Amino acid sequence: MMTEREIELDTIAFSSAISACEKGGKWEQALQILSGMAKSNCESNSITFNAAISSCEKSGRWKEALHVFNTMAQSMVERDMITYNAGISACEKGDAWQNGLCLFISMMQSKMECNAISFNAVMSACEKAGKWQKALELFGLMVQSKVQSD
Repeated sequence: MMTEREIELDTIAFSSAISACEKGGKWEQALQILSGMAKSNCESNSITFNAAISSCEKSGRWKEALHVFNTMAQSMVERDMITYNAGISACEKGDAWQNGLCLFISMMQSKMECNAISFNAVMSACEKAGKWQKALELFGLMVQSKVQSD
């Protein structure tokens, strides 16, 4: 029988715990686990950070989601499409349309592929803020980019 001391915490274990927090709406615990991961010298990856950002996003905590997003660069972890989409979605849910639009623009400038989730989240953020002209402009860009809509 394994004792608690014999269990090695690795990136997969931390990521699984953060994902469980995401599904349970426990964003604070997700961030505590992410912080504990750094303190235990366990290497984080994009999956770990994406789960933490999504946890914040699902709880409407856009500022915290953007903090985790920005922490990725400091941790030398590369952002991917899921990272950007989770960040944009967090801004959309938090009525932070300008932040979501900035993330979307940053995503495009980094030559990251934007998919229907990217466009839909940023268009929804603009629509909620009454920025329908910007939403239509983004829709035109989506069509021009030949992105398949949902």
